[in-house]
Amino acid sequence: MLIGGLQKVTLIDYPGKVAATVFLTGCNFRCPFCYSSELVLPEKIKDQPRISEKVFFDFLKERQGLLEGVVLCGGEPTISENLPQFCKKIKEMGYLVKLDTNGSNPEMLKELINNNLIDYVAMDIKAPKDKYDFYSGNKADIKKIKKSVEILKQGKIDFEFRTTVAPGLKESDFLEIANWIGGENVKYFLQEFNSQKPVLNPEILKLPVLEREEIEKAIETIKPKFQTCKLR
Repeated sequence: MLIGGLQKVTLIDYPGKVAATVFLTGCNFRCPFCYSSELVLPEKIKDQPRISEKVFFDFLKERQGLLEGVVLCGGEPTISENLPQFCKKIKEMGYLVKLDTNGSNPEMLKELINNNLIDYVAMDIKAPKDKYDFYSGNKADIKKIKKSVEILKQGKIDFEFRTTVAPGLKESDFLEIANWIGGENVKYFLQEFNSQKPVLNPEILKLPVLEREEIEKAIETIKPKFQTCKLR
């Protein structure tokens, strides 16, 4: 696994757990609002300091009994063929595993769930289906995104969906998303866009960004469609 970073403790990335967050390099999306170009762009990845698996697992061994879980994020973890083995090794050390994913690899997601290699999934919903190409920065296969949504909504694992309120998204877009992913077992979180961080494509900063009051209004409209719907 190509490990580009490690946050040794987090109280917010894994709901209700004390965890560490490991950042895996490489991504199949180029979201224009992405803050993590050093984990996404090949020309930046090659200059990014690496953490060896040995160092990472030695760290986990030292923290046994202190940490409860490990968050796998990126980049996009599911593009790595070795992800199941990586998760298995973490689980064998007694840790819970949370996966952050863009949902582009439903086959990998299904394998991880069916083999009890992960315990929680946070899947990013970039935009309404008809705007996915722009907000993923790629020709996203929406059929695969939809399949990942369906897999999670089966309820075999604890999960949440989340959307960054990126520039250009409107209140009506969140109603479209809610009509798509909503359900009585679904937790959905909106995340405010941070305009102070460098993004992958600065052109997106020319688009209008919803104010907090507008986001809260959208949440009030769509929250009946979810178990939980909040601004994070």
